[in-house]
Amino acid sequence: MEIHLVEKTEKTIKISFKEPDSTLIMPILDELDKNKDVKIVRYVDSHPELEEPMLIVEMREGSATDAVKEAAMAVSQFFSAVETA
Repeated sequence: MEIHLVEKTEKTIKISFKEPDSTLIMPILDELDKNKDVKIVRYVDSHPELEEPMLIVEMREGSATDAVKEAAMAVSQFFSAVETA
């Protein structure tokens, strides 16, 4: 999965994905949804004007980039704690 920064403003970030893995993206969306400072979190996987799926995060307070990083870190910590048999 390739990740590309499409647009970044003070309160918003747009990230596109080439060959996305929903096993990874959906938990990140869940973590972003739990963040009280996130105003909008949207994942668009099919749209006539988009070539690749896109994650859009808009903040009430704070940095959208930091919110995405924190969500990814929380998911990473969860998966690293899973024990295999």
